[in-house]
Amino acid sequence: MKRRTLPTRQSGMAVVTALLLMMLAVTIVAGLFWQQQVQLRTIENQRLQVQNQWLLRSAIDWARLILLEDSRNSSSDHLAESWVTPLTTTRFGQFDSSPQDSAGTDDSVLSSHIVDAQSRYNLSNLSGSGVVSPHEIAAFRRLLDMLNINPAFATAIAQNIAATQSTTSTDKQTKKSVTTRPKSVALIQLDDLLTTPGLTPEILDKLRDFVTILPRTTPINVNTAPIEVLAAKIESLSLEDAKMLVSSRMQAHIRDIGDLSQRLPGRTPQSLSASDVAVSTNFFLVYGKVRIHRAALTMQALLERNSTGVQLIWKQEK
Repeated sequence: MKRRTLPTRQSGMAVVTALLLMMLAVTIVAGLFWQQQVQLRTIENQRLQVQNQWLLRSAIDWARLILLEDSRNSSSDHLAESWVTPLTTTRFGQFDSSPQDSAGTDDSVLSSHIVDAQSRYNLSNLSGSGVVSPHEIAAFRRLLDMLNINPAFATAIAQNIAATQSTTSTDKQTKKSVTTRPKSVALIQLDDLLTTPGLTPEILDKLRDFVTILPRTTPINVNTAPIEVLAAKIESLSLEDAKMLVSSRMQAHIRDIGDLSQRLPGRTPQSLSASDVAVSTNFFLVYGKVRIHRAALTMQALLERNSTGVQLIWKQEK
């Protein structure tokens, strides 16, 4: 009797083909599920990011209310006022349907704090209408020297600032004023200083707590400025005198320039200019950080407080 091998082989090939088709179908379905999972995760990340942005906006609104209320109750700004108290790390309730962490607790947190921007040296003071100020360069050089940074950067940064300002001159023939457009775009945040030749991120990190860039020239607030800024801005004020001044204002804040002069031995009110020092502030920096589960976002914003209220100048999120 002959064996019937051909049908058996055909049956085996059919089984193999079916298995291959099944594997292909499973692979396609798995790929579709994976793509769907990626899309869902992307949408969820976008939702969390939007929630983070709204929470940081609430931090700015909180800062506005604090600063507005402070201006109604005080004509000076010092480190014993309510705006100095930070919004410490605050945990939120389960306001969405996202799962909790492995410990069963909600890990949605927000923190924020306000810094007096005029407690720092304002680099916009280095130049006005495209003309570099020797007086301000000398002050900035003193600050750089105290921070162990090459004082030569003072001139380089001043020239960088001047290049962003429009200049005004008088036409010799028509006797009319002529305004020349800036050579460079405006510097808004400290990271913009990296366009200065030779200035590295490491040097910039040393400057962050001592300098800022504001929309216009401003005096420093002697009630909030650190020792180094005080010694740099007030001509011939030594570090020891600056330390004594900081110790004095911790006992009682400085009320006005006359009060400041009395606390500085050997100085008269006439030697202290209102363009250099003040006891109140118009510009404030707001820092915020929020995290909702795996999504985190940090924010820095500049607020200006004036007679009309508190306005947002710029905001940066990372």
